[in-house]
Amino acid sequence: AAVAWGRNMVLIHVKCTGENSDEFIVEASVEDSNEELIGKVVEIWNLRLRLGLLCGAMLDLAAHGPMKPSEEQGIDEIKEQYEEAVIEKGEFYSADPNGCRNGNGVGPQLSDTFQQVVRDAEAGLSPDLARKRQAVKIEDLKEKLETMRGAVMMAFPMGLPEFDIVALALESADGLAGTSVGNSVLDAETATLWCAGREFQRGEFVKDRVGRNEKTKVICKLQRPGGGAPGREPGISEDERKAMMAHYFKKQEEMKRLAEADDDEYLHSSWADPKQLQKSLRGMTA
Repeated sequence: AAVAWGRNMVLIHVKCTGENSDEFIVEASVEDSNEELIGKVVEIWNLRLRLGLLCGAMLDLAAHGPMKPSEEQGIDEIKEQYEEAVIEKGEFYSADPNGCRNGNGVGPQLSDTFQQVVRDAEAGLSPDLARKRQAVKIEDLKEKLETMRGAVMMAFPMGLPEFDIVALALESADGLAGTSVGNSVLDAETATLWCAGREFQRGEFVKDRVGRNEKTKVICKLQRPGGGAPGREPGISEDERKAMMAHYFKKQEEMKRLAEADDDEYLHSSWADPKQLQKSLRGMTA
């Protein structure tokens, strides 16, 4: 579970932008070394990458079974049609539309278990936790990984192929290589952490960067080695920008309708009729 801010701890609000953007809060003491802090932040980042990938992969596993070797992916229909090969189809067979898995998923009860496990993991990864000033703990993320591992062992007691993305992601962050999040994995030894354009220097302490006040909240960014200081964040978020644009467009439409209504009122008013004076002089006014 996420931890609410109750003790006197520095809140490190980590924001990661790019292809796999994320945000979360880590608790730290001003007496912690920057080395410790960076290690903790990177471990949480990599754990979140693994869990995020597993959320989708676990559902694919439940629906379509284990992955096939790369050389056999996408050729079941060809083998059945032209080679008269017999494809193993279990009780809960459901062909993988991507052709990557063998189609032999799990039954309804285990499928419900997988979905519950995934929902629990997604709740722990929600950016809303950061907005509520709730810190994330490494042990909680590891517990969610173990829960996923338990569900997989329950459904596939003989284990998964070693090349299955679920097996690889459950094993370690190294297993993410070649996946959609593989390039986002960071090394605790080389990653850098920045706050307000200044780096948390290794060999120093958190207090050297944020001061000695334990009840402080700072926004930080993780960077790859050599990435330099990250760019400044825009003054408003993307959601706020979209809301402002929608509000502006709505107001613009309202003003347009009011202008059209004013034009109609003017055109149909008696004082706008150029012949009104002539009619009045002749006694033709209604």
